[in-house]
Amino acid sequence: MSRLTGPRLKIMRALGVDLPGLSRKTIEDRPTPPGQHGMKATRRRKSDYGVKLQEKQKLRFNYGLTERQMRRLIIEARKGNEPTGDNFLQLLERRLDNVIFRAGYAPTIIAARQLVSHRHVMLNGKSVNIPSMRIKVGDVVALKATSFKIAMVLETMARPVLERPEWLQWDETTTSVKVAHLPDADQVPFPIDVQQIVEYYSNRI
Repeated sequence: MSRLTGPRLKIMRALGVDLPGLSRKTIEDRPTPPGQHGMKATRRRKSDYGVKLQEKQKLRFNYGLTERQMRRLIIEARKGNEPTGDNFLQLLERRLDNVIFRAGYAPTIIAARQLVSHRHVMLNGKSVNIPSMRIKVGDVVALKATSFKIAMVLETMARPVLERPEWLQWDETTTSVKVAHLPDADQVPFPIDVQQIVEYYSNRI
């Protein structure tokens, strides 16, 4: 997505959920929407459109995608044999920048995207720099040996944001992860009603 320069915590407060891919911070201490009328906003009932938009924005901001990228993925998800929503979530989780984040190399997906773009990442032994690359079963993802000297990487590996998902097999010897199987739809690390997102795009594509 275009570079996000605004306060990330404010976005999460507006959406009412912690988004680990967006920020390490939490809304636990300030769960109300931003602004002087935040408390009142929590009591107002959202319209059907408002609910659908909020669910869509959760994914867009957590995975750092533009609206155009979201539309392309939902179109691709419709072509699969599984339910559109399940396919859509799996496509998001299979992005290389997300794998770097979920493997514990970076504190957010935004930081993981920088590691990929600056060629710190190896995919099956080859240097890559495309964050949107899609991993498949059997792929091995790692950082270059020199990249483990980066302070951010060292800190994140010492204090990971999330537990590694079971679909990523960690190899302590090579400090790499192998894709054991494709992620399930329920692997998204925050509550999401994906059917609302499918319905949001149903009349827009």
